[in-house]
Amino acid sequence: MEPIHKKVGRNLLAIRKSRGLSLDNVAELTGVSKAMLGQIERGDSNPTISVLWRIVGGLGISFTTLIEEADADVTVVSPEGLEPFVEEDGAYRAYPLFPYNLRTKFETYLVSLDPGREHASEPHNDGVEEYIFVHRGVLELGFGDDLHRIPAGSSVRFSANRPHRYRNPGAEATEFYTVIFYADAAARR
Repeated sequence: MEPIHKKVGRNLLAIRKSRGLSLDNVAELTGVSKAMLGQIERGDSNPTISVLWRIVGGLGISFTTLIEEADADVTVVSPEGLEPFVEEDGAYRAYPLFPYNLRTKFETYLVSLDPGREHASEPHNDGVEEYIFVHRGVLELGFGDDLHRIPAGSSVRFSANRPHRYRNPGAEATEFYTVIFYADAAARR
């Protein structure tokens, strides 16, 4: 299986070329340096989730557009066969279960967050919604001073166009599934 950073590089290059953009143009749109973008496109760098969010936000695309492959009639996915996006020194792991595509307008992840750890997320584009289904443990979802506690078996939906954070207040890993819906992403693509 191809490493995820190689897919990201190949897809970023294809998107940039399909739009007739130079590395300078993409750097200006995303706030990511030209040198870093070049390293990503060559597959020489495994970018952080924060860098990827800046790229997708600047280009107006979904996160998993950078890792998508051709659609099949039936797709069975297991997290064990996927390379996760890792942040917070490995304490936050997001497994891309189903990448974004134009037909569905959503992407799906299984996220695992270690005990006592937190992950901050940049705001997504306007019109983006997140749907979270907590499978194990407890998830605290924060927006500024506003904090929501979501126990296993519960779900939450929110507009993701503002900074938000995920926190695991428990003594065991928290696992949740998240569906990120891009209401108007297809129109910008």
